Amino acid sequence: MAATDHDASAELLRAVKQARKEKRALRIRGGGSKDFLGRELNGDVLATVSHHGITAYDPAELVVTVRAGTSVTALSAALAAHRQMLGFEPPEFGGRATVGGTVASGLSGPRRPYAGSARDFVLGLTCITGKAQLLRFGGQVIKNVAGYDLSRLMAGAMGTLAVLCEVSFKVLPLPAAERGLAFSVTQDAALQMLAGWARKPLPLSGAAYHDSLLRIRLSGARSAVDAAAAAMGGDADGGDGDVAWWRQLREFDLPFFTAGGAPLWRVSLPPAARPRLPGDSLVDWGGAQHWLRSEAPAANIFNAAQNAGGHAVRFPLGEGESGGVYLSPLPAALLRLHQKLKTAFDPDGVLNRGRLCAEF
Repeated sequence: MAATDHDASAELLRAVKQARKEKRALRIRGGGSKDFLGRELNGDVLATVSHHGITAYDPAELVVTVRAGTSVTALSAALAAHRQMLGFEPPEFGGRATVGGTVASGLSGPRRPYAGSARDFVLGLTCITGKAQLLRFGGQVIKNVAGYDLSRLMAGAMGTLAVLCEVSFKVLPLPAAERGLAFSVTQDAALQMLAGWARKPLPLSGAAYHDSLLRIRLSGARSAVDAAAAAMGGDADGGDGDVAWWRQLREFDLPFFTAGGAPLWRVSLPPAARPRLPGDSLVDWGGAQHWLRSEAPAANIFNAAQNAGGHAVRFPLGEGESGGVYLSPLPAALLRLHQKLKTAFDPDGVLNRGRLCAEF
């Protein structure tokens, strides 16, 4: 049985207070599915996985509120029972991924460029800062808000600002139909095709390129999917959009990720960029995310990503690899902003110390 909100939050709050008093670092951990992500792991484990369960869900309002230790798999199943889903299509990592870790890492799946990122779907949250303050940001309704919503600041912060206790998400209806298309083309041709399609009202929900094959996923009303497929051409790529292949891409379970070999990098770029990256690549997000297998020095990859208008991060997904991820160095002005935020939320460096940046 899940702990009550008060009991679970109070237990986490006590742990943060004690750690701050003892000047001791804490390492926030849900299901442990993302231990490989970020820099080195420091501090005593602060477990959140027991703080789980859906606390509010109104399918008619397209909003769900859930405790941070809830598994993404369990949440997705509850939403699917009402023909709804998390629009940013986060990886589930074999059922180990939790809601808190998903928001903290900011990971999104193939649907991200067409539906939005994890940050875009967070309506509000409850968290505990490194000052041992229990705070609530945002709300539980879909509305326009003037100013910056601090709840979205936690998406991608890697737990360096606060311990997430509860999150409210906007959810989307499951598509009535899905269909996959495939095109045998060069990478340059694929990027040109994607740029052209991006300017048209097509029901795209996935676009990835690897090994001379451009795969497209269409999602939406049956009539819209059929009309788009007829207009785009290409070959049929499995029934119902080749669900298994897109799931493998989302879960980093394709041979490109699992076969090992050269170090794996994620390079985030403007969709129109034409980077010169050494090695084998798999392009996702309609050209905005390049997964790269390369033996090139980290500095070379950082420079190539920066010259193309983006940034790079090393993903040690191989057997036995954990922590120590290489991140593109932050510009001085941006680093100062990060440091100010860290000081505001966690001045003593209690939470996930060094996980996002060496400087804090």
